[in-house]
Amino acid sequence: MTGTADGRTIADVVERMASTLDRMPAEPASRRAFLATYQRTTLAVGDAVASGSFEDPAWVEVWDVVFADLYLDALEAHLGGDARRPAPRPWRLAFEAPPDLPPLRQVLLGINAHVNYDLPQALLGVISDADFGDPVLLARRRRDHERIDAVLSGRVAAEDDELSAQGAKSVLDRLLTPLNRAASTRFLREARAKVWHNTMELQRARVAGPQAYAVRLAELEVLSAARIADLLAPGQVLLRLAVAGFGVVLPPEG
Repeated sequence: MTGTADGRTIADVVERMASTLDRMPAEPASRRAFLATYQRTTLAVGDAVASGSFEDPAWVEVWDVVFADLYLDALEAHLGGDARRPAPRPWRLAFEAPPDLPPLRQVLLGINAHVNYDLPQALLGVISDADFGDPVLLARRRRDHERIDAVLSGRVAAEDDELSAQGAKSVLDRLLTPLNRAASTRFLREARAKVWHNTMELQRARVAGPQAYAVRLAELEVLSAARIADLLAPGQVLLRLAVAGFGVVLPPEG
């Protein structure tokens, strides 16, 4: 594995996750659920990179490190309580969710904040303006972006079983397991398409200049935070998502 320009690899990310998890308070345990899930998923991505599942595994590894940093930086800012460096609003809402919220809901909050808000930024971090101007290279990047779905979808059943083993699911959750697993796979695919759209919108703003980019990123932050707020409402989250859809979409620039 090649890693980022500073030499960090997926293995380094997993180590950082383990260290952060060790520093997190043991209670409420549900707040540790997303990081534990993300750590296992990152290991799966690392295995897929090592096995040659991507067209450009070196690029995917750099991207995965950049992506994880956005979450881990937000989490450490929250844990550190530094008001001068607050976590982005989608993450603040997720981190400050009621402590008695079930782990399954905590995981869904984390997935939404990370995919909706962080993932377009991570893609921009590893796709340069010149890369966006190369249709062949950009198509390769998008295919590898979509190949992540296979890795994540492969983790749905295992993570569902993990939550069940922890007693983290209600009777209704268990009854809905087949629907939840199928829905989760569809949601991941749907979110990926929306993430690519949002990445292209942010790229157009980046080309226009720092101020234009800041405005569009602020829009994405508001949309992503609104989705977290919706997921915090009472009721079956996956059933609501089945109706409302997964992910957020930046509207065309006005």
